[in-house]
Amino acid sequence: MFAPFRHRSKSLSGLYRRRRFIATVPAIPLLLLLAFLIAGCGDSSKPDSSQGENNTRDHHETAKESPPENAGESRFGFLNKTKDSAVGNVAGNVRLRDVAQNVGLAHQYQNGASGKLLMVESIGGGSGWLDFDRDGQLDACFVQGGDPAATSPDQRLPDQLFQQIGGRFVAVGAELGINDHQYGQGVAIGDYDDDGFDDVYITNVGTNSLWRNLGDGTFQDVTEVAGVGDPRWSSSAAWADLDQDGDLDLYVCNYLKYDPYDPLHCEKDNRPALCHPRQLAAWPDECYRNQGDGTFEPVAKDWGLFGPGNKALGVAILDFNQDGWPDIYVANDTTANFLFLNQQGKGFTESALRLGCALNGEGAAQASMGIAIGDYDANGLPDIFLTHFTGESNTLFQNQGEYGLHDVSSQTGIREASWTRLGFGTVMQDLDLDGQQELFSANGHIDENNADGDGYRQKSQLLSFNGKRWNEISQSSGPYFEKKLVGRGTALGDFDRDGRPDLLIGHQNSPAALLKNESEPGHWLKLSFIGRTSNRRGIGCSVSIDLGEKQIIQQLAGGTSFASAHESTLFAGLGEHTNPVNVTVTWPGGGIQTLKEIAIDQALQIIEPDWPIDSPSDH
Repeated sequence: MFAPFRHRSKSLSGLYRRRRFIATVPAIPLLLLLAFLIAGCGDSSKPDSSQGENNTRDHHETAKESPPENAGESRFGFLNKTKDSAVGNVAGNVRLRDVAQNVGLAHQYQNGASGKLLMVESIGGGSGWLDFDRDGQLDACFVQGGDPAATSPDQRLPDQLFQQIGGRFVAVGAELGINDHQYGQGVAIGDYDDDGFDDVYITNVGTNSLWRNLGDGTFQDVTEVAGVGDPRWSSSAAWADLDQDGDLDLYVCNYLKYDPYDPLHCEKDNRPALCHPRQLAAWPDECYRNQGDGTFEPVAKDWGLFGPGNKALGVAILDFNQDGWPDIYVANDTTANFLFLNQQGKGFTESALRLGCALNGEGAAQASMGIAIGDYDANGLPDIFLTHFTGESNTLFQNQGEYGLHDVSSQTGIREASWTRLGFGTVMQDLDLDGQQELFSANGHIDENNADGDGYRQKSQLLSFNGKRWNEISQSSGPYFEKKLVGRGTALGDFDRDGRPDLLIGHQNSPAALLKNESEPGHWLKLSFIGRTSNRRGIGCSVSIDLGEKQIIQQLAGGTSFASAHESTLFAGLGEHTNPVNVTVTWPGGGIQTLKEIAIDQALQIIEPDWPIDSPSDH
């Protein structure tokens, strides 16, 4: 059993107050019924459920003669006949322009591919935002790859840190102490020692590393002292205060047991091919509890953070069931996803199958990579979007409170829009601040010799929600969306401080992109946090913005996307709303702080008060 929703803010809507998860939902029969209904009501030109399962089983295996850039034309030809889908582009209001070259942000992730088809070459390329020098300007961090079978780590280039100075970025990583030469995968940013300075955790194929920000503009490698040097193949990682003791704990996604120095040889149609994940055993994930003295304790097993299959690529940490405690959603590759519900500080219970978000609506496990979190339907509850392999479609789980999470990909246009794509980094965010969400996904295949769908290099995709369905707006959103790239990590942040969220995207063997948001915006509010009793970055805060006619409810999550780190900020699009708003913040631990008559169109930094306070509504 786990705690139901409990309402902690008087300003939340009645709908939000009533919603709660119930442990007795008969999930498996419900899933079977939903699968039957979806199959029976779908377009006859769509693949049936058995075909979908076969796509999952063989998603790394394609026809021998498939050309790399148009292999999906016949296999996915049904999309041209599907009506009322999001496949066709419509004009949108979002405008994004790649300014990376203009502002000196010169990084290219090198996957080191040399024809050996080493599996580790397929997924790296994480990125992240931080303000390491606390000058109010965002800096950028990228991991680097190189030769995965190098005889010495020094033969690889180090990860890169870019300092923003006067609107331009300068590479400063090595001189400031970040000197990781492992084969990099992803990055997680968090102030683990609560000193006000962003620290950097790097995931690798091999030993991960933790770089402590010393506050003087330099970093120190504290991996060994802290005890977080996981030696396995790690992908994404996330910081969050899982036990609510005031400091950040660390969740690390681990993937497959694969040695690039002694690789398993795999073939498809009698020719070399990347290995399928099912040909390799899984590494279990790890969770490190922050002991408050600069050291961490591995607690995944003790806290119940494990499940069958694993093979984790993405992670999101936030309060899914509104009981005041952070839960953990894990995206697994070709195996069932996990939803670990926090038992109020007494361990976790894996509940994804029971609540409907372990498998898609047809009951099939998918190749889950990236995770985006957002409240697309404005019901006050966090929904889950997952990027997947070609021929599987991406998946949108609508959070229906007491009725669990439901796959609404077909009903909302997601399914048809993503059949031919292979997605990694992803963000759900109101980019033009008009009050409706957008969905961005960075796309690109993993195997240049056996790429189906839209080919090896693929265009990124941008969808916009119109209140009923998602429509693709890529063609009207900027020239970047015409480029074919191998997209991986994606991080959200406002690098130019104009209130409009920008996107930082890593590509394999091509320059990274910095998509400056030049949309004509609606009204907005941008919120950041400074915790006192809570963790310094305020990760885990829940915010309700009362506009009178409606409310916007968001959480500052740990992790999300793929192998990347967003700016620790919430962006709220207010659309045409022009009046001041009331903002209620529920801090980790349950303290409630209300700010009244807040002017819109501003960046607001909220400082946690000293608890207890007599009347939260007066602050």
